[in-house]
Amino acid sequence: MKVFRIKHNDAIFYATHEDGNIFKPLIAGQHEQENFPAVECLVLPIVVPSKIICVGLNYKEHAKELNMDMPEEPMIFFKPPSAIIGNKDSIILPSMSEHVDYEGELAVVIGQTAKNISPENAHKHIFGYTCANDVTARDLQKKDRLFARAKGFDTFAPIGPSIETNIADPSALTLRTIVNGKVRQEGNTSDMIYTPAELISFISRIMTLGPGDIILTGTPPGIGPLTSGDEVQVEIEGVGILTNSVVKDESIQAPVQ
Repeated sequence: MKVFRIKHNDAIFYATHEDGNIFKPLIAGQHEQENFPAVECLVLPIVVPSKIICVGLNYKEHAKELNMDMPEEPMIFFKPPSAIIGNKDSIILPSMSEHVDYEGELAVVIGQTAKNISPENAHKHIFGYTCANDVTARDLQKKDRLFARAKGFDTFAPIGPSIETNIADPSALTLRTIVNGKVRQEGNTSDMIYTPAELISFISRIMTLGPGDIILTGTPPGIGPLTSGDEVQVEIEGVGILTNSVVKDESIQAPVQ
C-alpha cells in the first residue's frame, strides 16, 4: 500500500491514492468526508521527522569505488529536518558550493518508538519504505571534513513520493538514479553492508527512534554531480520514483549601494 501525506483545505492527514483520482484517509472516520478528489489535495512531503539519520559507506561496491575500507560499524550522521522537500519540489544549488552530488538511497520510515531493539524485532517498528536523495555539497564535505554543512542545506533531503508499506523484505531491491533520462547510478540493496534491520537496531541503542523518523540507508556506486536545469529521479523497485528538478539559488541579493 502506498501512503501519501496530503492537505485538504486546513486538514493534513495520511491517505491512500484510490484509482489515481481519489485520496482516501488512512484512518477510517478521521474526516467527515470519506474520499477527496486528488485535484483538491496538496501532496506534502511524507513525514515531519524529529530527525533524519543517514548511513555512510553502506554498499560494498561504493566502498570499492572510493577505495575505502568497509566500516566495522555503521557510520551515521544527520541531516536537519529543514532539508526535507517532497516529490516534484526543486533542489536548490547553494551559492557557496560548486560541486553538488546526487546520492540515491532507500529510506526507512519508523512507525513505532524504538529503543534498544534487536534486528529480529526491527520489522515491528517500520511503517514503510520510501525513496530518498542524500544531496551533498561534495566540495564543502572535503573542505570541512565534517558533514553538517555539506549535507544540511535546505532542499538537500528529497523524500517520497509515498511510503510503501507492503515490502516485507527489502534485501534485494534494485535502485537507480536517473539524471535527465540517463541512468547514472544503479545498485541493489543486496550489496548493503548492514541491512535496514541491523541499522535500526544499532541506531536504537544510541538514540530513541520515534514515529516519522527517517533512516537513509546509504548509496550504491555511481554518485555524480548535478547542475541547474537537471531533472533527477531516484527509482527503487517496488517503492516508487522520486523526481526533483535542480535550480540555482537566486535568493542572495546584491548589497544596496
